[in-house]
Amino acid sequence: MSISTIITAAGKNSRMRKHQISRNIDLKNKLILPFMDKTVLETTIDNALSANIDECIVVLGHYASEIKEAICDNYDGCVKFIQNNPVDVGLSTSLFNGLANSKFDYALCITGDQPSVSTETFNKMIEVSQSSEDPEKTIAILRRRKIGLLDTAEGLGMPFVAHRKNLMGYLENEDDNLNPILRKIFDDGYTFYGIKEKNKKELLNINHYEDYLNLLD
Repeated sequence: MSISTIITAAGKNSRMRKHQISRNIDLKNKLILPFMDKTVLETTIDNALSANIDECIVVLGHYASEIKEAICDNYDGCVKFIQNNPVDVGLSTSLFNGLANSKFDYALCITGDQPSVSTETFNKMIEVSQSSEDPEKTIAILRRRKIGLLDTAEGLGMPFVAHRKNLMGYLENEDDNLNPILRKIFDDGYTFYGIKEKNKKELLNINHYEDYLNLLD
């Protein structure tokens, strides 16, 4: 089973900007903030590239030029960068655009602001997806509440592994956050497996400046 990785990096950065303004901090896109010895997005990409995947696609949109200038030269030949057109679209559209440019049957779907999710956790998702009785109708997803077989999709989001074309069928003509779409997939009888995090920081996205500081701590 070959796996594409789709990393969405196309958002408005609005919540982070508000927090930077309130703290009188220089405005900077959260994806290119320093993280370890790289940037947030580079760390997310590196963790994905180290997993059992076959291609990596990063979807850009807002601040694409700024992000490209900061990181693109570091991934020549190993990452495919695409850009939303139009730019002002929701997360589901960004993910759809990435999937439409991928070439394998399954996809590991990640947001660019998840640098704390480890390669080990990505590989667990892939393993659970590949070993399930019906991989085409299985979603292996980082848990938010329960671990193992889930009885709800409430509160869930990326990262997860899913069948590419089936997922695209739900994303097409949608322009929304992912949770309502995941709930619809669940209601249609898909099996959801919650994958346990390696550590609690894997459950954090960087929406606010405090989230960023918590991950650095």
